[in-house]
Amino acid sequence: MAAIEITPESALPEIRAALAALEDPRARAVNERHGDDHGVNLTKLRGVAKALKRNHPLALQLWATGGSPERLVALLIATPRAFSAAELDAMLRDARIPKVRDWLVNYIVKKSPHVEELRLAWFSDPDPRIAGSGWALTSDRVAKRPEGLDLAGLLDQIEAEMPAAPEGLQWAMNECLAQIGIHHAELRARALDIGERLQVLADYPTPPGCVSPFAPIWITEMVARQK
Repeated sequence: MAAIEITPESALPEIRAALAALEDPRARAVNERHGDDHGVNLTKLRGVAKALKRNHPLALQLWATGGSPERLVALLIATPRAFSAAELDAMLRDARIPKVRDWLVNYIVKKSPHVEELRLAWFSDPDPRIAGSGWALTSDRVAKRPEGLDLAGLLDQIEAEMPAAPEGLQWAMNECLAQIGIHHAELRARALDIGERLQVLADYPTPPGCVSPFAPIWITEMVARQK
């Protein structure tokens, strides 16, 4: 992709036009199956962000448009440490699309100095979309920085709440279950047992070459790769 010429007067309309030109019905069909509302191929969208490079003021303008492609580009060019905790909380609550919430958590919040404050605030939020982001951040801690976490307590909560949880929250809790089983040998047998009894995502269609999200298969496969 040719470099996008940025000027204070034309940057935003030029970028929005470039994204609109990438709209593809086939990409929209794929994206809509995952709850997204646009038809821009994500590889091509990343190309737009790469051409723009890091530009936090422009990222704020793109986010303010409310468009999903614009917001995804914004998250790729923003400076994570420049956001306050309040700004990130407001952004998550305003993000309607799963991919936007996912990228916000993974590309911005995880690199923010406010990550633990937000994890704790979101984890028990009554909105399952927000709670799902709190669980996603907890899964990251389980794998990378587990000190201070009550892992057995997390398993208790997963066992009690995951079967009836809304889909997005259920996925996030299932990931936490898998991460506990993968990274913590002393709790692996219990994590496997919970997964086998609950059968969450046991029948999920998994493409060839991919690991099933069913926790017992996921745990077993990832542990085998560590050996």
